[in-house]
Amino acid sequence: MTNHTQTKLHPKDARTAGALYLTIAVCGGFSIGYVPSQIVVAGDATATAANLMGQLGLFRLGVLADSAVILLEIAITVILYQMFHNVSPRLAMIAMISRLGMIVVMGVNLLIWVMPYALLTQPMGSGPIEIHAFAQVFFEAHALGIFVWQLFFGAHLLALGWIILQSQLVPHLLGWGLLIGAFGYLVQGLVELTFTDSAALDITIIGLLVIVTLSELGFGLWLLIHGGAKQSNFTRQIV
Repeated sequence: MTNHTQTKLHPKDARTAGALYLTIAVCGGFSIGYVPSQIVVAGDATATAANLMGQLGLFRLGVLADSAVILLEIAITVILYQMFHNVSPRLAMIAMISRLGMIVVMGVNLLIWVMPYALLTQPMGSGPIEIHAFAQVFFEAHALGIFVWQLFFGAHLLALGWIILQSQLVPHLLGWGLLIGAFGYLVQGLVELTFTDSAALDITIIGLLVIVTLSELGFGLWLLIHGGAKQSNFTRQIV
């Protein structure tokens, strides 16, 4: 059953969502991409502990950035649902629940990230080698936690991309990019969590992640600059 109607994105909501998207991209890139690369040394717990205690300022900035991402994610999840629920209520709900699931995992992962600092600064009966090893395990668990929330985010992007393709509210090129690129998060999450080693899969994942990254940035910029600027027709589908 379809109902044809005339609507547009609310300009304030669209621009707010665009600004949130880009802010999350900056904060997330810093806390997830840069900070761990400066602190965690794979396979060397002692070096990792030294990096952490020697760069506490950077560590704290990473925690603040991660916290900002979690809070901003709550806001953008609600705004996206309000923007697109008239297109497909069921898909909009799937997108919202998936992204909320991601936020929960990110919160748990933030707790895991700060545990090494607690271990290294609290008096314990264990020796430094054991404490460093435990701290390294938490950092490795944090890295795996990223792949867990990527599964939820991939599901969110699948639903969001499909919603965009059902409407005329956002350029369909961005919808296809989000829909196809979502498999980059999904496949990478499954590959890493099952400890699968495949060169072909690695190449495929890189290609998909490039697509989804460009599409997400493009979506954020489009919402910020053009979102809600003019009326568009869409077909409301009850799915």
